[in-house]
Amino acid sequence: MNTKAEPTHPRDRGRIAGISSGLLSSFLLGWSPILGKFAYRANVTPVTLAALRTLVAALFLWIIYLLFWRRRLILRWPDVFNCLLVGMFNGIGSLFYYNGLSRLDASRASLLGALYPLWVVLFLSASGQTIHRLTLLRLAISLVGAVLVTSPWMMNSLTDYLGVMLMLAYAVLNGWYLVMGQWVLADVPSSSATLYILTGMALTVSVVRIAGGEAMTPISPAGWGAIVALGLTTAFSRLAMFFSLEKLGGVQTAILNLMELAVSLTLAFIFLDERLAWYQWCGAILLLGGSVFARLDVESGAAPPSSFNPMDR
Repeated sequence: MNTKAEPTHPRDRGRIAGISSGLLSSFLLGWSPILGKFAYRANVTPVTLAALRTLVAALFLWIIYLLFWRRRLILRWPDVFNCLLVGMFNGIGSLFYYNGLSRLDASRASLLGALYPLWVVLFLSASGQTIHRLTLLRLAISLVGAVLVTSPWMMNSLTDYLGVMLMLAYAVLNGWYLVMGQWVLADVPSSSATLYILTGMALTVSVVRIAGGEAMTPISPAGWGAIVALGLTTAFSRLAMFFSLEKLGGVQTAILNLMELAVSLTLAFIFLDERLAWYQWCGAILLLGGSVFARLDVESGAAPPSSFNPMDR
């Protein structure tokens, strides 16, 4: 009897690496609402936070690339333009996110922001991509977990509905951003795309910040600490996310990123003194389960091909 394990196909290894990167991205993204709340406690405004954290992330990556990865700076001008365009959409989405976060607690904001995989599925389905049943099952399990873990039926009359609309707008733009990112990564390495997409984000939010005419008030050390921490998690999470997009495609990456909701709720419990009911913990388990099923997608080949380009349809 031959007990020697068969070698893993290179494509499967790439998908497994994509899953690992997607989970790492989710963990880092899960810090966003927590660090955002810390910044608000230090009297940093939402637009200033969105602008400065993106500038920190982009500046950090430019320094790293100039020192160690200069070859990855070289792209064709059309590819650079496409990356900047994707960054523009993500920059606008981040403005919606941080303004919505300032009006809602971290739990509610995380729930509404976690709806973006629905839009990824809708956008890709509309463009002609086949969505497999296993993918839809994982999406359903994850979204049920998202609903349970944040319990929208517990919202009271003090809910800021402008904040709700801002987070829903963020979910739509984030879904489209992932679809566009998948399209760009069909021709551009993820490491190169990350730098230029973050640069596009930084330019977009900076222009909005300047055009808004908001006075630049001094920021306390606590405020700068939250901004720098958020900038660094943004940089590393984007590197991991775009590597995952390159290997798995938009739908799988979006579902894996739902893990950030469980991370955010756990951190909110630790740092913001938010409490979870038993059914919310059940929802967190469902979120974890939906991500674990990613391995089944690898084995069944349900993950969309990384070369899929929605603009070809």
